[in-house]
Amino acid sequence: MVRPTYATVDLGAIKRNVGAIAAVIAPSEVCAVVKADGYGHGDAPVAMAALEAGATRLAVALVEEGIRLREAGIDGPILVLSQPTPDAAPAFGRWELIPTVYSEEFAESLASEPGFTGGVHLKIDTGMHRVGVAPAAWEGFLARVRALGLEIEGVFTHFAVADEDEDFTRAQIEMFDTYVDFDVPLTHMANTAGALLFPQARRDLSRIGLGIYGLHPCDATRPIVDLEPAMSISTRVSHVQRLPAGTRPSYGRRIPLDTDANVVTIPIGYADGFWRNLSEGGQVLIGGERFPVAGTVTMDQTMVAVGDADVAIGDEVVLIGDQGQASITADEWAASLGTISYEVVCSIGPRVPRRYLS
Repeated sequence: MVRPTYATVDLGAIKRNVGAIAAVIAPSEVCAVVKADGYGHGDAPVAMAALEAGATRLAVALVEEGIRLREAGIDGPILVLSQPTPDAAPAFGRWELIPTVYSEEFAESLASEPGFTGGVHLKIDTGMHRVGVAPAAWEGFLARVRALGLEIEGVFTHFAVADEDEDFTRAQIEMFDTYVDFDVPLTHMANTAGALLFPQARRDLSRIGLGIYGLHPCDATRPIVDLEPAMSISTRVSHVQRLPAGTRPSYGRRIPLDTDANVVTIPIGYADGFWRNLSEGGQVLIGGERFPVAGTVTMDQTMVAVGDADVAIGDEVVLIGDQGQASITADEWAASLGTISYEVVCSIGPRVPRRYLS
């Protein structure tokens, strides 16, 4: 690496998180969700670590994501959570992927595909209203899938507000149990929040995404299990200058320096996932101390005001993670940005190499 900007992913933390969650939700199995390149952490390394730690299955959002895992040599069960177009049916047999089905058209395409001999997972919409079979259409859909001869390996739903609305989540569980009143090898409904907060949602397996990366979906889950954030983001100082009070660094000249200050440049910007909206309020760690972003975050570089601190070219800068006794978290970024930690880690771009600790 020439540019000293990288994300470090602690695979040991991934394993410990899987183990900690598995201990809480047992006997429900852990299905590790590694879609979106493992929430930005790297899908194949995370998948391997999760399986080694006791996860029994993997889940992705796209057929292409499942193929990536197969090409990486992963041979465990992989569930594709989103139904693709019917012309993607041959890929499920070729790559031994488990399809999610919620339309008769896709069910028919799988049934007519000679290369597909596996089971399917049916999805019923109990209140998320994104995808899934509407409850009113469930019986007819179920009859059609059975008539086509498809093996129903699993049935599942998706929680909409498990991290914030207990009553609605309980209503989703009750609706699921009302309609899924037949024998099926696998049922599942819980995400990280659902599995930790609702014991009755821990069915044959639980789809654990955010939690395996060491992030909590809400404050209510923190007392239940200890998690370790797996990702940290670091770079190094690339330029140092002394600027007088009143100077307005960067594009737009928006924020004047309060006093004379050393201003350093770091080689990371919004194209890497260090959001432009962190121009005001964003901070980094240098030498174990917090320092504010000075001016607008640019595409490739960012300036930081360090006051009179003795900072030199090459000094380590931590954007997310620990340095000395100080820490900056993805949750802190999310609070500043008015978003969620999921989006923060997923936004760390491909220009930021991932380094893995085992």
